[in-house]
Amino acid sequence: MKSPPTPRPRRALQGAPAPAARSGASRNPASAPAGRGEAATVESTVGNTPLVRLQRMGASGRGNVLLAKLEGNNPGGSVKDRPALSMIRRAQERGEIQPGDRLIEATSGNTGIALAMIAAMRGFRMTLIMPDNLSAERRAPMRAYGAELILTPASMGGMEYARDLAQQMQARGEGKVLDQFANPDNPRAHYETTGPELWRDTQGAITHFVSSMGTTGTIMGVSRFLKEKNARIQIIGAQPAEGSQIPGIRKWADAYLPKIYDASRVDRIEYVTQTEAENMARRMAAEEGIFGGISSGGALAIALRIAAEAERAVIVFVVCDRGDRYLSTNVFG
Repeated sequence: MKSPPTPRPRRALQGAPAPAARSGASRNPASAPAGRGEAATVESTVGNTPLVRLQRMGASGRGNVLLAKLEGNNPGGSVKDRPALSMIRRAQERGEIQPGDRLIEATSGNTGIALAMIAAMRGFRMTLIMPDNLSAERRAPMRAYGAELILTPASMGGMEYARDLAQQMQARGEGKVLDQFANPDNPRAHYETTGPELWRDTQGAITHFVSSMGTTGTIMGVSRFLKEKNARIQIIGAQPAEGSQIPGIRKWADAYLPKIYDASRVDRIEYVTQTEAENMARRMAAEEGIFGGISSGGALAIALRIAAEAERAVIVFVVCDRGDRYLSTNVFG
C-alpha cells in the first residue's frame, strides 16, 4: 500500500522539550508546585492523561517524535473511563436514567470496570455481561465496585453473544443498555477531551494518530476533532491480523460492526499479529518503563512502522490500559 504524504509538523515541537507529564504541569520540575491540590470527585480526575515521548524505541535518525498517551493513568485504569463517564452523565442529564436504575452493558473488560466505577459514584446498579475466557484481573474490579457480573460461555459466541444477551435483558425490562457500540456519547467523549488534549499538548504539531479499534469510539472522536484542526493529520487504526486474538482490538462481522463507526474517518488500517502486540508490550515495559496492555503493544508496533517510513513526523499512539490487567495471561512472564 502506498503511504499517504506525511503532513508537515509545526516546527515548534521539533527539538523542543518533551511534552509536560500532565496538562497544566510545569515543564520545569524544580518550579512545580508541591502538590496538585484537592480533586472535587474521582470523576474530575478522568482525562488530562500524560503524553510521554519515547526515549529509546523508534530512534531512527529520521527526525520523528513518538508520543504515548498514557490512558492507564485514568482512575479506572483505562481509556474507557472517558466514554463511561460521558454515557452515564449525558443519559442522566437527558432524564433517561436516574440513581437507583439498573444499567446493563456487554463488555470485554475495561468499559465494564469504568462503568462500574461511575455507576457506584452516581448511585446506579450495574449489570455487566462478559465472556468467561477473559482475564480474571478484569473481573475483580467490577465486583469491587459493586457490579453484578454475568459470565457467558465463550463458546456461545464471545462478545457477540454478550451483546445480544444485553439487548434481550433490556427488552424484558431488566434495565437500560448504554450500548457503547451505538451510543454517540462514546465518541463524543473523545471529541471533547482526548482530541483537544492531543492538539494542545503537541502544540498542534501532531501528524499521525494511531489507535486500536474495538468499539471504535476513541478513533472516531479523536479523528473528528483533529481533522477539523488539520485535515492532513493521518488517522491510523489497528486491527488484528487473521487468526490473531488481541484483547481490546476487534474485527467485527458486518452484523456487529459498531454503529458509531464511520470508515471515512480512518485514513489507513494496519494489521498486527498477536505475537507482535505481545512482544511490543513487553518491549515497551522493558525499554521505556511504560507498562501497557496488549492492545497498546499493537498500537506501538504500528506507530513504529509509520516512523520507519516517515520523516519529521509527530506520531501519537494510545496506551489504552495497564499491563497489570493481563498478568494471568503470562504475556509478561
